[in-house]
Amino acid sequence: MNLPLFPLNTVLFPGCMLDLQIFEARYLDMISRCMKQGSGFGVVCIVDGAEVGEAASSFAAIGCEALVRDFQQRPNGLLGIRVEGGRRFRVREARVLPDQLTLAEVDWLPEQEDRPLLGEHADLAALLAALAEHPLVSGLGMAGVVGAQQQLANQLAYLLPLEPTQKLQLLQQDDPAQRLEQLQVMVDQLQGDA
Repeated sequence: MNLPLFPLNTVLFPGCMLDLQIFEARYLDMISRCMKQGSGFGVVCIVDGAEVGEAASSFAAIGCEALVRDFQQRPNGLLGIRVEGGRRFRVREARVLPDQLTLAEVDWLPEQEDRPLLGEHADLAALLAALAEHPLVSGLGMAGVVGAQQQLANQLAYLLPLEPTQKLQLLQQDDPAQRLEQLQVMVDQLQGDA
């Protein structure tokens, strides 16, 4: 599967919303193609390089498909889009096109069957509910009410102020229960540092 990539300084997770402002020609063209074809693009976290200008020289091998859910012209005249995280993928091979757009051959990662939340997840669910009250989070339309492990793990991993390497570690974890265990350890570390 060939997927155009949008390297960013963030890690997108399935089911999570991200607002982007598009101004570079390569990405305006990419978004236009995606919207016409009803397809998505890949968001990968930059390891080395910048979001603007030449293609990022190094990015994570694990990423998340982004599906355009809404768009509008911003007051500054630029295109604003809201995307939702779709499927996770691993980049097999990537090449930079003449317009500096990166096109990658990707393999979709398997998703395990989602399981209901357990009592041991109550603290993490309460943390997500508290995060959902923040104006920036509520503005994204992420309600914070979840009923399954995958959703809880993805939203917390996305919203918590973790290092990109930690977020990538969580994104590549196939099992939502293990993702939640890792998150609990990371939350404990964050609270210990506070």
